[in-house]
Amino acid sequence: MMTETRYYKVADHVFSVKTASEDFALMQNYEPFSMDKDAVLFTLTVEDGERVDYAEEMRQEEEGQEIFCGKTADGKSVFEFRWQYETAGWLVCSDNYQKGELIMTGKWRKLAIDNALMVLFALATAPHKTVLFHAAVVSHQDKAYMFLGKSGTGKSTHARLWLTYIEGTALVNDDNPVVRINDDNVATVYGSPWSGKTPCYRHVSYPLGGIVLLSQAPYNKIRRMRGIKAYAALVPCISGKRWDKAVADGLHETENALAMATPVYHLECLPDEEAARVCEGEITC
Repeated sequence: MMTETRYYKVADHVFSVKTASEDFALMQNYEPFSMDKDAVLFTLTVEDGERVDYAEEMRQEEEGQEIFCGKTADGKSVFEFRWQYETAGWLVCSDNYQKGELIMTGKWRKLAIDNALMVLFALATAPHKTVLFHAAVVSHQDKAYMFLGKSGTGKSTHARLWLTYIEGTALVNDDNPVVRINDDNVATVYGSPWSGKTPCYRHVSYPLGGIVLLSQAPYNKIRRMRGIKAYAALVPCISGKRWDKAVADGLHETENALAMATPVYHLECLPDEEAARVCEGEITC
């Protein structure tokens, strides 16, 4: 089986993927982020292999997909990816998450590659003031606005309301945008190769103009959140291995900078045009 290595840049972080040549046909969502060979922050190597044994530390499940986290007998971090109760692969990571080996079972191949790259990206970039959000984000008047909330609270719906009713709006990412803080504590939001159920793989970036936590209500009302409340709104929506001190410290630094420097709002809303207009009128003024 022929293998090759390709390079990608997301949020100005470069990574490489070494896998069977035919796997790249499954990775069209990465093409907008493709680049020539360069120094990398992390690399993923993909190969078929046998089961990886590990001691489970934590698991999460969402919409039929499960991710198990654990450690091998020699202390390496492992992530097992399952879909509909079948294992797609095991990601075995180096101590600093700069190298990852994805051992494939032959099932759900694209799912395993996507999940492995999201995990490695979130962990390797955490010390570099970079976070991977679970959010929908739109651009408007040269800034980006991010919508947060628990699964099912209407992030994608609210983004579509902006696209429908707020002139000059474009979708940046529907599920997994990246936010990076520069040395002046200015936040920039980036498109990514991961976008949930809505294909939106745009290699674009915008200054982050505001963050909106959504919750369903029989009315439309928005208010500014500050301090610890703003910080607490961000934490559940950011991907990371928080029981790893180096990762947790990096996430905290970024979350704190965001809570202090970026306006954070709580929008209680209906799924209607007025909700979009109430939100836009407050956060873009």
